[in-house]
Amino acid sequence: SPPFLSHWIPSNSNTSSHCSWPEISCTNNSVTGLSLVNLNITLPVPPFICDLTNLTHVDLNYNYLPGEFPKSLYKCSKLEYLDLSQNYFVGPIPDDIDSLPRLKQLILAGNNFSDIPPTIGRLQELENLQLWMNQFNGSVPPEIGNLSNLKDLNMSWNTELVPWTLPSNFTKLKKLKNLWIRQSNLIGELPETLGEMEALEVIDLAINNLSGRIPNGLFTLKNLSIVYLFKNNLSGEVPQVIESWNLSILDISENTLTGIIPEEYGNLTKLTELALFLNDFSGEIPKSIGRLPNLRKFRMFNNNFSGTLAPEFGKYSKLEAFEVGINRLTGKLPDDLCYWGKLEEVIAYGNYLSGELPSSLGNCSSLKNVKVQDNMLSGNIPSGMWTAPNLTTVLVSNNSLTGKLPEKMSSDLSRLEMRDNRLSGNIPTGVSSWTGLKVFDAGNNHLSGAVPRELTALSSLITLSLDQNQLTGSLPSDIVSWESLASLNFSRNQLSGTIPEKLGLLPGLTGLDLSANQLSGEIPDQLGRLKLNQFNLSSNHLTGEIPTEFENSAYEGSFLDNQGLCAPSSAAIKLPICNSESRKSSKLSSKSLALILSLGILLCLLAFSITVIVVRSYWKRNGDSNWKLNSFQRLNFSVSKILSGLTERNLIGSGGSGKVYRVPVNRVGGVVAVKKIWKNKNLEEKLEKEFLAEVKILSSIRHANIVKLMCCISSKTSKLLVYEYLDNRSLDRWLHRRNRPSNLSGSVQHVALDWPKRLQIAVGAAQGLSYMHHDCVPPVVHRDVKSSNILLDSEFNAKIADFGLAKMLVKQGELATMSSVAGSFGYMAPEYAHTTRVNEKIDVYSFGVILLELTTGREANDGDEHTALAEWAWRHVHEENAIADALDQDVKEPCYLDEMCSVFKLGLSCTERLPASRPSMKVVLQILLRCSRPVINGEKTDYVAAPLLKNSKRERILEDKNGSLATNV
Repeated sequence: SPPFLSHWIPSNSNTSSHCSWPEISCTNNSVTGLSLVNLNITLPVPPFICDLTNLTHVDLNYNYLPGEFPKSLYKCSKLEYLDLSQNYFVGPIPDDIDSLPRLKQLILAGNNFSDIPPTIGRLQELENLQLWMNQFNGSVPPEIGNLSNLKDLNMSWNTELVPWTLPSNFTKLKKLKNLWIRQSNLIGELPETLGEMEALEVIDLAINNLSGRIPNGLFTLKNLSIVYLFKNNLSGEVPQVIESWNLSILDISENTLTGIIPEEYGNLTKLTELALFLNDFSGEIPKSIGRLPNLRKFRMFNNNFSGTLAPEFGKYSKLEAFEVGINRLTGKLPDDLCYWGKLEEVIAYGNYLSGELPSSLGNCSSLKNVKVQDNMLSGNIPSGMWTAPNLTTVLVSNNSLTGKLPEKMSSDLSRLEMRDNRLSGNIPTGVSSWTGLKVFDAGNNHLSGAVPRELTALSSLITLSLDQNQLTGSLPSDIVSWESLASLNFSRNQLSGTIPEKLGLLPGLTGLDLSANQLSGEIPDQLGRLKLNQFNLSSNHLTGEIPTEFENSAYEGSFLDNQGLCAPSSAAIKLPICNSESRKSSKLSSKSLALILSLGILLCLLAFSITVIVVRSYWKRNGDSNWKLNSFQRLNFSVSKILSGLTERNLIGSGGSGKVYRVPVNRVGGVVAVKKIWKNKNLEEKLEKEFLAEVKILSSIRHANIVKLMCCISSKTSKLLVYEYLDNRSLDRWLHRRNRPSNLSGSVQHVALDWPKRLQIAVGAAQGLSYMHHDCVPPVVHRDVKSSNILLDSEFNAKIADFGLAKMLVKQGELATMSSVAGSFGYMAPEYAHTTRVNEKIDVYSFGVILLELTTGREANDGDEHTALAEWAWRHVHEENAIADALDQDVKEPCYLDEMCSVFKLGLSCTERLPASRPSMKVVLQILLRCSRPVINGEKTDYVAAPLLKNSKRERILEDKNGSLATNV
């Protein structure tokens, strides 16, 4: 046996025969295969592996193998199968890759390889070539088209490739069955010779920049079963000749295709999914498509289709998704859509459909989403639909529907919009059982009666709109349970009584409209505490003085037609001035005033004297008064003011590169933060580089979520950076130091950050990083993102700080070479430990750890059994534990559970082991914004639409155990 196997004793084997070991394959007692998959191997491939002279099969996928392609494998002269996927290999695939002439399977996916050599075209025995998800930044060699035995070619998710066209000789690959080149910078037109690839079964060229027409010959391929061409710039009409009778999936959505749908589509009896949405198709949808026996998903929204729908839809196939929204369709919705009980989606909004909703929806337990708003539908909503156990969204606004609100409703229903219909009757007392509801809009109907007290039981409500009805009585007084409420609209009803004081206790309320009612009494002072951007109390019978917070021109139209209201003054708002007798101001006597002035002058003289002494002492101590000031904005302080503030009393932090001081700079509360770089000869060169890096980065960028560098002050012996001061210090202190003693500032007694603030902080930090990665030219990689470098202002807005380790790239996505590894334990991306070549994805990993900190309350290096938080979180999911069990008990409330789970899963996605598997910060920001602003119109973000990599074990775990990450976020 070779040396590296000499001490290998398998735990599950009682025999010493190596051929019985689980990772070994033998033929005639000779080792022919090694399968060392997912064994956390971190060392390079040993050079003596080919001492196994009969080795034909080597599978090392899903490990931590570093370095360049292991050329030692060239000695394995019989090697036919080589899988090095999902490791940390870097550099180009070597030019002499043809030294393995017997290779049939070459799988190099999920690494950081940078170039594909033309010599790969000499591997004439090759049948399977997997190069997806690498860091290729050159061109694709056309020599791949010489691989005459190739059956499978996958080059997807190589976004850094130079834009390239599909080589014409690719179509000479007569044995090719599967061609996957998704999201890999393909441009130009598809060659007409695609129709010559007779063996082709699957073609996936989605999410590229292809243009021109779809070749006529494509749909003449007899074996073709799956076509993905979505999200390109394809135009013109689709081929009218169809001979691909094995076609099961056809997705040509999100292009600019025109014309009509061929009648032959109705003869594709094996078709399970037809997606033509977001194009410019017109004409009628062929009626024969409604009779296809295997159709599961029918997605045609956002086109110009007209005419009526085939009444047979749903009767001949187990339909799951029926999506025809935003067209010009007329007539009725097919009545048998849920005939087989499998239907999940009915998306038909924005048409001219009439008649009643399909009766089959009343007995459709699979139903999840019904979106039929903006039509001309009439009649009652099928009563059984409301209790479908999986129902989450019902959008039926702007129709002519009648009937009453249901007494019972699915507990999963989170969004109910029924505005602009003819619904009548009372709001049922059973509304308390609608516990999952987040958005409830039944405005402009004929609802009557009192607002039931049971409505306050809906603690998850974010939007509540019952305006333009006939509601009477008073508003419920006990509404503190609406703690998630952001928008409340009861305008244009017949409500009476007073405005509940507890409205002012709703922390997230930003929109309040109670106008055009019969409300009376005074406006509660508590409303002044709210941060309202939409506020209207007009046309009521309110009296008294408005809260002083509303004496602002922004609220000028908020109090119209309330005869009894007044304001403290008329400077900012057009209301009568209130009687001033009750607000007499007490005036100071002349003696008291003189005494106060005298004391003030004495204090000023004393402060001036102390300042002079301190400054002189400091200069003397440093032995250098030659300070150089480099400012980046107008300053309201002097160098001497900064120097005088560098005292132990003002010290607020100390780290690896220096001390941080809180320095007052004027008498009206102005404060700055000053970072003093350590003076240490051993660190001098390193700290000089960090100082220069921080000045270069922060002086060149401006963003609300990046800490503002005001100036730098330097001498021969000291260097100072002066920043804006942020009152709430670092996120780390709020999350992890609530009760820790501190040598610098005593015991820090912070209350736990609630979830809305944590989500606000996550969004702010993501905005700063997204700006650095995607909007700066060149892009900036921070390299040390961690919770202690996320600073918080008085409103808990997050700002990225400490750019001493930051690196400017030449271009976005570039792999920068670092002279040394930087970063902090627990936040450092795993590839950073194996290579100094990094890009923006190391920041994404670190930010993912911060998301896990925010959701779990744990520290970055606080997993269990000496593991970091990210690895602990992955193992928690892998062991099939509920995500809810991992969340921070201090803030885990039912109304926030969905958001916290989504952000936790986003943290997992950001901490994927492979850099290419992590989303960009732009995508991360989109997802966080969706969490912080629940989607109202059902838009699909790029991330939700993007498919997850099915080869990734971790992503499979997320999908299988906790639902799809993409669809649940």
